[in-house]
Amino acid sequence: MKDGKYRVLLLCEHPVQYNTILWSLQARHPKLDILVAYCSLRGAEAAAHHPDFGVEIKWDVPLLEGYPWVLVDAPKSQKNGGARPGFFSAPLWRLIRHGGFDAVYVSGYYFPEAWLVMLAAKYSHIPLILATDVHSLDSRRVQSGFARTVKKAIVKRIFRMAGAVQTGSTGATTYVRSLGVPAERILLGGNIVDNAWWSERAASANRASIRRSWNIPDDAPAVLFCAKLQSWKRPGDLLEAFARAGAAGSYLIFAGDGALRSELEQRAHELGIVDGVRFLGFVNQSGLPSVYAASDLLVLPSDYEPFGLVVNEAMLCGCAAIVSDRVGAKYDLVREGETGCVFPCGDIDALAKLLRALLTDRPRLARMGAAARERMKTWTPEMNVDTFARVVETAVKSGSKPQGALH
Repeated sequence: MKDGKYRVLLLCEHPVQYNTILWSLQARHPKLDILVAYCSLRGAEAAAHHPDFGVEIKWDVPLLEGYPWVLVDAPKSQKNGGARPGFFSAPLWRLIRHGGFDAVYVSGYYFPEAWLVMLAAKYSHIPLILATDVHSLDSRRVQSGFARTVKKAIVKRIFRMAGAVQTGSTGATTYVRSLGVPAERILLGGNIVDNAWWSERAASANRASIRRSWNIPDDAPAVLFCAKLQSWKRPGDLLEAFARAGAAGSYLIFAGDGALRSELEQRAHELGIVDGVRFLGFVNQSGLPSVYAASDLLVLPSDYEPFGLVVNEAMLCGCAAIVSDRVGAKYDLVREGETGCVFPCGDIDALAKLLRALLTDRPRLARMGAAARERMKTWTPEMNVDTFARVVETAVKSGSKPQGALH
């Protein structure tokens, strides 16, 4: 600790649009002196093919401004559309060993450099900080009982290495606690977006103009699906439920692209609802506030969703949210009947019933949208960053003797 500040290295696989506000606020926090280390700049500097969207992606908002960062300089290989170092990076190892850091933060353990950094931190007796929004052992892939047992053993060992863990939801807090991490080392930071950015742009959006571009009436209820058109997001469930709801005069908007698009378009024809469905394709970050502002209700029917930051975005823009019971945002943001509703994943009839009730009761839908916006006033980036400062302090005070170790 120098000049009253903790020096912290944050290792990230690549820039993510949601993290920019966090790193910027951390860089200005009176107790923090951060350095972000990226393994690649995918999505920040040049367009790269995104396998989930099925198109080339370059985010159209700044990702590298407002905080200090470095790109790990190492032998490179091609993976996930971007140049990345391999598992062993001598510069990364030296950065941790000789960077004078009080703590090291690793944003996930799913990429090889994270394992190197965890090893280097342990070798150098530097406290390790982990963060997670995961609220169960479930994954997008079918797992046998044996696989889940092995996974739990590995994940348990990883998290018990940490001096402190920051969680994205109360569900994630319960999950990490179940792995044997002491409660005093787990702090809820909340998964967040840049609240001010979303609110300001939604307020300035021309709802009528956007709806004219979609060719839907100003007063028609509009349901929004905003995600990749991939199987685990279950967009087909929403399409089927919308058809069963039978809410005359309502519209369903798909904002996103992916492998299922042509199948969904064909199914809309078969269901006889094609005139009430719009496919916008991929919408970049700067265009999304207008999409939310022109909609009334977000639906996220995923069967795997650690949190679901589209729920934050939608609520900041005045949309209520219906989510499946697999979506992590249900724990803290979706208050049943107030800011949204939760339904059993895969239960199309239950989803149809909720859609019918809300789309035919515009005053109730408007009240829920206003309540959703109000909820977000206490789920903020500032809250997250203040918590992170306490996480760092907790990790440092825990010393260099975490409960577990990698062997």
